[in-house]
Amino acid sequence: MSLHYDGGAPIIQDEKEESLCEDGVFIEIRKLGGNCRRIRSKIGIEASLDTVWDILTDYEKLADLIPGLAVSKVVEKNDKFARLFQIGQQNLPLGLKFNAKGVLDCYEKDVEILPHGKKREIQFKMVEGDFTQFEGTWLLEQFSKTKNEDNHQVIGGEESSHTTLSYEVDVKPKLWLPIRLVEGRLCKEIKTNLSCIRDEAKRVITAFTSL
Repeated sequence: MSLHYDGGAPIIQDEKEESLCEDGVFIEIRKLGGNCRRIRSKIGIEASLDTVWDILTDYEKLADLIPGLAVSKVVEKNDKFARLFQIGQQNLPLGLKFNAKGVLDCYEKDVEILPHGKKREIQFKMVEGDFTQFEGTWLLEQFSKTKNEDNHQVIGGEESSHTTLSYEVDVKPKLWLPIRLVEGRLCKEIKTNLSCIRDEAKRVITAFTSL
């Protein structure tokens, strides 16, 4: 066990971590104090940051792309802010279903230009729902390389763009929800979400290049 500080507040942390990589999706679980978990995940997508960003921020369409997301509605929207009402649904053994409802506030950050490309993020926090704590970040980082006439690598080109999409969430269920069940379901859901976003980016690029 170790003690570290996050935003000035001490957190007792179990240093043991569980991680797995499947279908190009990396997921890491870190145990924080009590029944709180930090889940980090990452996937590589052969598309520009803008393409992936447009998919992520088309909030109501997410329910059409992601099987475990039954409802995704925009309750309030203004510049760089969106409040969403979402219902996630997962099938359990014996014909049971696991449902989680929540109202999430999403804060869209401006794009930041880096020496190797650019990055942009969405910070989110559940303000009402089935979790005591549910907050984190979507992070997009683009690394673009293509060749000019002199065979030098330069930035640019949708077909040569590579975006790393990362998702990190701190989650603490309410007492009546078993943490191991929530942890397992969330990891499965996150893997599906990232894979679906990657597949949608491929579809968008294919449709664009076929015009």
